[in-house]
Amino acid sequence: MKQQLIDRLHAEGCSCVIYNNDHTHLFHKRGVQDLHQLLRTSPEVLCGAMIADKVVGKAAAFMYAILRPEELYAFVLSEKAERILEKYGVKYFFGEKVPAIINRKGDGFCPMETAT
Repeated sequence: MKQQLIDRLHAEGCSCVIYNNDHTHLFHKRGVQDLHQLLRTSPEVLCGAMIADKVVGKAAAFMYAILRPEELYAFVLSEKAERILEKYGVKYFFGEKVPAIINRKGDGFCPMETAT
């Protein structure tokens, strides 16, 4: 199942793919928008889920730490996010680890990475 989620993440251009309770949820918004909305409206979708996420920085890592997925794959993971996931015992693996998440313009850090 894990590889299927990763494959869908890439093949369908998703920002995040979540599998929980025999349902697969696909998300396409940029940044942490979808994750934040799920946290506010349907946190049960994330609790105990298997997740493939395109980019996990500090903000997303804190949300995942609260919601406790079964397992998380990050295509790109920041070093600060890794420390948070480790601290809170979130099982994870990743494709690429970077020092920090860069903003869309490429001229500084992601605002959510900076804010957290």
